[in-house]
Amino acid sequence: MTSTDALRFGLVGTGPWARRTYAPTLAAHPHALFTGVWGRRPQAATELAGEYGTTAYNDVEALFAACDAVAFAVPPDVQAPLAVRAAAAGCHLLLDKPLATEPAAARAVVEAADAAGVASAVFCTLRYAPAASAWIAEQAAVEGWFTGRADWYGALYTPGDDAEVRASTPWRAERGALWDVGPHALSVLLPVLGDAVAVTARRGPGDTVHLVLRHADGASSTAALSLTTPKAAGGVSVELRGAAGVFTMPTGGAAQESLALAVDTLLESARTGVPSACDARFGLRLTEILATAERSLASAGTEPDIGE
Repeated sequence: MTSTDALRFGLVGTGPWARRTYAPTLAAHPHALFTGVWGRRPQAATELAGEYGTTAYNDVEALFAACDAVAFAVPPDVQAPLAVRAAAAGCHLLLDKPLATEPAAARAVVEAADAAGVASAVFCTLRYAPAASAWIAEQAAVEGWFTGRADWYGALYTPGDDAEVRASTPWRAERGALWDVGPHALSVLLPVLGDAVAVTARRGPGDTVHLVLRHADGASSTAALSLTTPKAAGGVSVELRGAAGVFTMPTGGAAQESLALAVDTLLESARTGVPSACDARFGLRLTEILATAERSLASAGTEPDIGE
């Protein structure tokens, strides 16, 4: 770690999410030194690094060696094995969601971070968006929840969508809304209603998936997840019902603002040694639940137990 208050951050990834959100956030953050970029397309890494006056690395291990922390903006099953290597190199981990799409791969990241003693934070956007995160913390302190619902109706794969994002992130088309927006829904429901102990999943139109969850504290919840919603029908909403009444989560906020707060969270965890609430271990739990939901889809909507 550097001797100053700032950590040297490397960026793994050169796609739209890296360019629009990660690179400008790292460059502007007062306690991050944007040290370099590595990508699977060397020319894209050179161009992105040139934009911010930092270094493009051809060797990802050289990037890790030059940094105190690494931010990941690559597909989940590319991210997980690289994160294991970054942790082994002593780098703190700013991870994107989902951490991985296989529990074993996600577990390997947790084990590597634990073995190296490095901090981690998973960028589930609403866990860091100021209004939403404050609302989640407020509701988590309330008892007597009965049920909740989280609706993530996205229009990424409908006419008029963002063609650049669609073309550059084929894993979203392959794995669908369950894995892309499912982590967002779970990251809001679990801190309030408790860990999920069982999940049932059924398919809707397009890539839409409907989840029904049973929580350890006795509550139930549902989640509707889609990237193929007609634009006029899109939107995000979260509602909780319990003994205290009905509560709706505020939405909105800029992705860069949320990511800057995720950087703050990682820095604080690195400084204190106290794990963040949305760390790699939490990312592993999200992967376990979503993998169980995928098994439920394959078995026509049965309710398998979630793997421990």
